[in-house]
Amino acid sequence: MQNQYIHVIGAGLAGCEAAWQIARQGIKVKLFEMKPRKRTPAHHRDTFAELVCSNSLRSDLLENAVGLLKQELRNLGSLIMACADATRVPAGGALAVDRESFSQMVTQRIQEHPLIEVIHDEVTSLSDDVITVVASGPLTSDNLAQHISSLIGGNSLYFFDAAAPIVRLDSINLDIVFKASRYGKGEADYLNCPMSREQYEAFYEALINAETAELKEFEDDRVFEGCMPIETMAKRGKDTMRFGPLKPVGLIDPRTGQEPYAVVQLRQDNTAATLYNIVGFQTHLKWGEQKRVFSMIPGLENAEFERYGVMHRNTFINSPELLNATYRMKKHHNLYFAGQMTGVEGYVESVSSGFVAGLNAARQLKGCAPILFPGQTAIGALARYISSPVSGKFQPMNVSFGIMDPLKEKIRKKKDKNRRLSERALQVLDGMIPEIFED
Repeated sequence: MQNQYIHVIGAGLAGCEAAWQIARQGIKVKLFEMKPRKRTPAHHRDTFAELVCSNSLRSDLLENAVGLLKQELRNLGSLIMACADATRVPAGGALAVDRESFSQMVTQRIQEHPLIEVIHDEVTSLSDDVITVVASGPLTSDNLAQHISSLIGGNSLYFFDAAAPIVRLDSINLDIVFKASRYGKGEADYLNCPMSREQYEAFYEALINAETAELKEFEDDRVFEGCMPIETMAKRGKDTMRFGPLKPVGLIDPRTGQEPYAVVQLRQDNTAATLYNIVGFQTHLKWGEQKRVFSMIPGLENAEFERYGVMHRNTFINSPELLNATYRMKKHHNLYFAGQMTGVEGYVESVSSGFVAGLNAARQLKGCAPILFPGQTAIGALARYISSPVSGKFQPMNVSFGIMDPLKEKIRKKKDKNRRLSERALQVLDGMIPEIFED
């Protein structure tokens, strides 16, 4: 085993986690990353584990399924979670990170590991002769995507993802914008742009009539509900945004002492608190239109945009037909997949898939039995979701308590029920840790 390697393709969140867990088992890794030689439309940095859509890893509370998933990964020694905790920025009950510091830390940890060899080259085909974890991401290069499509018999699907704009703090009108968290919970980590009814209606009209960027010939206008462009949301109804990212409930404008008609929230994007992203404003508008329309938001009339929103294609495979609960292919036993390509949706979910795939790829090389995480855990429920038959068309999925094994006892309050599900999951996981790392 001394001279044997496992290949990992892609140094995103899932790939870095997989490589780390393989190396943690004492096995050498060849980690292939095509940056900086070649990029996808979403890449901006040369470092690994680049966050594109948001700097937020969502709720950190155990009453939320993604909060549980993060805690499970922490307890198992996740590289990504350790780096995220070390580079976090204020975000109320959520875990948000300084994206640049986070990416740099992950890159440094990977590059310094003596068992991980980083190869900056594009992989265009896969071999059954080497155990490989494919974590090439939702924007897999065309050559590799075509090879994967031929390998799986054309069972590939796709949807769209969108990234929100980022504005500079020193260009925000703080005489209008106020700091607050909804219902006063936690620290006042959000900047809030209050809108009157007249301002909201004018903004709505401008947004639904704004010009969007042309789609490339390989794209169409399908969207994924979890990252819907704001203009698409607006077109679903005049008040749809007011019940979504612009809901004013629980926010009081200190200038009036009243709840605004609508509120646009800004969330801190870096440790220095000089950059803020516009929460929920993933968009496919042309950049000039973004400047024109988003400057209509009270407090952002003179906003300087550090980055405009972008929209791009995300590719995923029909995992229930192709993968088992270790993320290994059912027909090609040396090939594992991880990340959003498997149909797990979200940064933390991608990390979870990378952990499971990396751990089991290493155990396969060592001749050990695979580790199957049970449905009582968030990690196991997510793995089961992507590997179980579906009645209709397979769609990407965020982790949720709804896909976990139900409790035997009846608990009426949702918050209490979720807390009990989390407690049970962590107890189950604690009992598994000796088995996971004993070999």
